[in-house]
Amino acid sequence: MVMAVAIIRESSVETIRTVCAHDCPDMCSLQVAVEGGRIVRIVGDPDQPFTAGFACAKVTRDGELVHSPDRLTTPLRRTGAKGTGAFAPIGWDDALDEIAARWRAIIAESGPLAILGYAYSAHQGQMNRGLVNGLFHALGASRLQAGTVCDTCCETAWDLTVGPVGGADPESVTEADLIVAWGADLVATNVHLWAKVEAARARGVPLIVIDPRRSRTAARADWHLPIRIGTDAALALGVMHVLVRDGLCDRRYIAEQTVGFDRLERAVLPRFPPDRVAAITGLEVGDVERLAALYGAARRSFIRLGEGMTRLAHGGQALRAVALLPGVTGAYGRRGGGALLLTAAACALNYNAVRKPSGPATTRLVNHLRLGEALLTLDDPPLRALFVASNNPAVTCPDAGKVRRGLLRDDLFTVVHDPFLSTTARYADIVLPAATYLETEDFYRAYGTYYMQYGPRAIAPQGEARSNLEVAQALAARLGLTDPVFAMPPERLVAELFRGATGAAAEVDVARLREAGPLSYAPRGDGAQQFRTPSGKLEFYSETLAAQGGPPMPDWQPDPEELRQAARWPLRLLTAPGYFQAHTAYAGVDFLRRREGAPCCVLHPDDAAARGLADGQRVRLFNDLGSVGLVLRVADEVQPGVVLVPGQRPDDEAVSGTVNLLCGDRYTDMGEGATYQSTWLEVAAWDA
Repeated sequence: MVMAVAIIRESSVETIRTVCAHDCPDMCSLQVAVEGGRIVRIVGDPDQPFTAGFACAKVTRDGELVHSPDRLTTPLRRTGAKGTGAFAPIGWDDALDEIAARWRAIIAESGPLAILGYAYSAHQGQMNRGLVNGLFHALGASRLQAGTVCDTCCETAWDLTVGPVGGADPESVTEADLIVAWGADLVATNVHLWAKVEAARARGVPLIVIDPRRSRTAARADWHLPIRIGTDAALALGVMHVLVRDGLCDRRYIAEQTVGFDRLERAVLPRFPPDRVAAITGLEVGDVERLAALYGAARRSFIRLGEGMTRLAHGGQALRAVALLPGVTGAYGRRGGGALLLTAAACALNYNAVRKPSGPATTRLVNHLRLGEALLTLDDPPLRALFVASNNPAVTCPDAGKVRRGLLRDDLFTVVHDPFLSTTARYADIVLPAATYLETEDFYRAYGTYYMQYGPRAIAPQGEARSNLEVAQALAARLGLTDPVFAMPPERLVAELFRGATGAAAEVDVARLREAGPLSYAPRGDGAQQFRTPSGKLEFYSETLAAQGGPPMPDWQPDPEELRQAARWPLRLLTAPGYFQAHTAYAGVDFLRRREGAPCCVLHPDDAAARGLADGQRVRLFNDLGSVGLVLRVADEVQPGVVLVPGQRPDDEAVSGTVNLLCGDRYTDMGEGATYQSTWLEVAAWDA
């Protein structure tokens, strides 16, 4: 699809077509109306098929984010103790010169490994995120294993099962005959897919939601299965058991397109009859039977996989088990069927041109979720400098208390580039005012739909704000880096991304990219899922996992460490995105904070009554790692034994602290990811 990207002028109002850069799978194409140097309206682009003319309630308020009175307008230098937020303004040249001088001195004394710098997901642009990381790659600094706080577990498990390829086209969901949202709250995190699901439901296609929480998506579904946290693999294996028992497997597809099903059928599935699965998951036996019957009867079943089910000890096993279901019925072979986790692997750009312009091929790695551990314990050399852009790790990393203790080190030189004085920025030595996505030029590739698009800036940066790209290039110049990308304007940088691109990206006319509008990078073909595993097939049995000493087939068993925690603490944590505060990037919009309400936790009425707690009361959540203060909401949207905390909210909005102070930094079984949902705790009155 090609659509001209134009600036439309109506009297004094200009409308700019650009792209939403928030960390969201939809990556909407937007129309931004600007009048008198201010954003006055943001709407979805009606000419982009997935955006389909509407933007979510959060993004329509991004004009308030841009023009917030709380925006940083000038660089700042710390004048008081770390963490207190005491700063004084300085000029950009002074700030950049000081950063470069400190880094040069550290490199001379300790080598480049003493520096760690990165940009993360608050800006999804390929250049504004990629070039910051390219700067530190060229320096030979320690490198962040980014994404372990989010998606490395699910992505690794998918790759081991399906291969590094995109999943089902979300636009094909309208051709499905059964839709399953498995651990995915579409209303909160994938609202444009939700719109297409609603279109399918209008013609009679049922929606099943499998989720421990009665989310808004679950409440609107045709059927909600409130599964126990961490039992997704058992349910998927139970469904397979029934499919085999009742002759509902597509044996021809299994024989031609998969490997290892015979082993799974013999060694694993007999251990997951419906009665055992019901006992594990908390569902009724009849529910397990009914789910399997519905799934087995469908020819084009579409599963939307949520990432949250993998943020626990055996999350990789869960993802593998669920992602294999379409292979049992052959749904992967039909458009409208299959499973969708991510799409980005299908967009074969030359990312390394920006992310890795030079520098050593390998160096010391720092796992994102163990940033606090690295700051406190790494040696030979220790980390002496930290640069953070488009991220708020003092809130979003597990064991956030450890991150904060690391940031308090007097001998750590910290620079934060952010539009606001975030929790992390309060610990910095220098804070740089960052431009928002609406004030930057960039190129975007969606990770939950098959579109890519150039996004021009809608408005000039407010105050003295500068983009990640500008800061990376300015620091590169001061540090003597001569890679051409550090001197290229955005239009030349984006051309580098397409140099050597393959697949649909290779067909793009880069010279017209700025005017082209949204372009599809969907794989060509009949809609059948392609596999890029070592066998070239869907892998029920993974030789790769076997060689690594891991379980080669999906399974479910209780986790010993979780059992130990459950014996000490009676409640299990469930985290989920808030509807108006999905993550801290939206904290700068007062309207959205008020719509979301005060940071809260949700307890089942039985659990609240057992503790003498009432709705609206201030409560303390605590375990061995620490305690936080939130407002209690009593509701049956969660099951007994579960405490739900929506959103990742900064400290200054809560009674005290942020929920990740309670989450440990243990790894998942695959991908070394975060295990937020393997957290156990207690809740009591705040003043108890």
